[in-house]
Amino acid sequence: GHRNLGRLAERTFYGMARTGAFGSNGSGDYAIAFSTAPAASAPTPEQLANDAMQPLFEAVVEATEEAILDSLFTARTVEGFHGTVPALPVAEVVRLMRRNKVADER
Repeated sequence: GHRNLGRLAERTFYGMARTGAFGSNGSGDYAIAFSTAPAASAPTPEQLANDAMQPLFEAVVEATEEAILDSLFTARTVEGFHGTVPALPVAEVVRLMRRNKVADER
């Protein structure tokens, strides 16, 4: 069945929460999970036991958080009809994250 794919999709919201999202009314946040595995391949998420799903749940949360942070840190200044939205000041954000022990010294 599709139950475990749905469970994986639900974990994306934990990754979003790690970056500060809280699922406000009208946020438009959604997640989709699907499998591209052929029917006769290795076990799919639908076939895995509940305990075997834990590493996949952790991977989904971490991958979601990483994707959001990557998009924030690589965004560029955008100019549009309603004005300009400046890019995130990466050096300042990293300094603040380290000062507040949100990021390590890498």
